[in-house]
Amino acid sequence: MKVIRPKDAKFFMDGPEVCREYLATEKITFGTSTLLPGQTGGTDPGHSEGHEIFFCSRGHVAVFNRDSGKYYELKEGSVLLIEEGEPHQISNIGTETAVVAWSCAPRV
Repeated sequence: MKVIRPKDAKFFMDGPEVCREYLATEKITFGTSTLLPGQTGGTDPGHSEGHEIFFCSRGHVAVFNRDSGKYYELKEGSVLLIEEGEPHQISNIGTETAVVAWSCAPRV
């Protein structure tokens, strides 16, 4: 077992989206994305070899799938399954900071 603290996570930006990748093994990746109200992150092209899960741990977001043109609304406690190769983009449509935890399996 291993504990990874925010200060030890890989930090990167995707537009205004603050991302932290806490772990990446051969089997799974886990991280978080944080957006302030009104912000929209970069477009993730999707992962051709695996599923991705979004868990809205705080706030209210819309996830846009560029290929289908559909929006998916997530409020605190909601989960979204993103199938292989589905491009997606997160927008904070709430009034507070939004945090979305994400995980991909197998690791992509």
